[in-house]
Amino acid sequence: MFTEDTIAAISTPIGKAGIGIIRISGPLSLPIAKNIFKPKKGIKKWESHKLYLGNVLDPKTQKIVDEVLLCYMRSPHSYTREDVVEINSHSGYMVLSKILDLVLFQGARLAKPGEFTLRAFLNGRIDLTQAEAIVDLVNAQSETGLYLASQQLKGTLRDKINLLKQRIADLLAHVEVVIDFPEEEEAFIFKDDLISELQGLISDIEAIVRLHKQKRVWIDGINTIIVGRVNAGKSSLLNRLLDEERAIVSPIPGTTRDIIESSILINGLPLKLVDTAGMRDVSDEVEKKGISFAKKRLEEADLVLIVIDQSQGISKEDLEIIEMCKDKSSVVVLNKIDLPSGLSEQGLNKLISYGFPMVKISALTGEGLEKLKNTIFDMAIKGEKELLESSIAPNLRHKEALESCLDSLKDALTLLKKDSGIDLIAFEIRSALDSLGQITGEVTTEDILERIFSQFCLGK
Repeated sequence: MFTEDTIAAISTPIGKAGIGIIRISGPLSLPIAKNIFKPKKGIKKWESHKLYLGNVLDPKTQKIVDEVLLCYMRSPHSYTREDVVEINSHSGYMVLSKILDLVLFQGARLAKPGEFTLRAFLNGRIDLTQAEAIVDLVNAQSETGLYLASQQLKGTLRDKINLLKQRIADLLAHVEVVIDFPEEEEAFIFKDDLISELQGLISDIEAIVRLHKQKRVWIDGINTIIVGRVNAGKSSLLNRLLDEERAIVSPIPGTTRDIIESSILINGLPLKLVDTAGMRDVSDEVEKKGISFAKKRLEEADLVLIVIDQSQGISKEDLEIIEMCKDKSSVVVLNKIDLPSGLSEQGLNKLISYGFPMVKISALTGEGLEKLKNTIFDMAIKGEKELLESSIAPNLRHKEALESCLDSLKDALTLLKKDSGIDLIAFEIRSALDSLGQITGEVTTEDILERIFSQFCLGK
């Protein structure tokens, strides 16, 4: 980690737009700015957090590259807590690349993905949970996801973790008094009180772990796959949900051979929709490959829409598909209600026996579509109220650390109930404390930091 280097990068997407930004951070930020920037008015003293109008010049040729607004932010009052310069130029590949080349030639190096935010963390401006919230803020697919990311950036998760750490630290301190002063009467711990506190901690942490799945729903979206036998109306359903002709619809069996993906919002909930090849026994190698892809995506799906052509009744293939989905969160979509029903009472009872919600629709006319959307939404947001009230949204890394903490606390509780050695109990409680420290960054490694900050784009 070369924190003494001066780094630079383009911080906005390169393309035709009104403004592009080149960010510089480190001790050479202001000297570099002075070398390549000529203000419209003379500057007697550079003031922090003030915009200066001027031109970026090539120091070798003195040719003007662009008219820009330049802002200097003096340490420690900047994003990285280092000296920072941001050059606001016109956007476009050539102009941004040229300015960045001039900055690098003056002694800066190209920043790695997420390196500006990494420096903000290393310099104590933010903790790891806040750094990760920035990624979620950029990637949020819904207003709720945006809200949860903003709450984490504000420090809501960090504050909750710090409260848990304090409770565990107090517990550990009490236990260690017994280890250090076993003969002192004041050091005696009431076993029942210790058990009660451990059980309370375990319950509170388990509640936070449960929020992980709901957070992922709102930030990343739900991986939703549409499956069914050929000509059940899968592609028609996809097109109807998207309100556009995204997939080819044809009466010819096997039209859809590849995976077709698209995204929509249902009541503000982001869905990643996947249309798949119709399930059937085939000899055609291309269609067979498509079916293989479909089965693989089915395993990865969060939600499955099982489309059945109700005008044809329930077939053997339909039942085989439902069996494949019996352990998945699924909705049975009875399509083509614009046609006479071919469902027998026996077939309907068989469907009901699986316990999946059933919605009748016509992908052709749109009838029943709103009910299907509401069913999807209701299935996806179980626990939403708990998530939004807590404003805490742990990601996968947080969840893994919390589960490690839980394992240690549960081991400590087991040891306590067995009247095992107090040293072993203290070790488990200390391990639980270290696990929580990984979340906020007090306990961390370069591997963890690399995994987190590699998710960032250049310039952030």
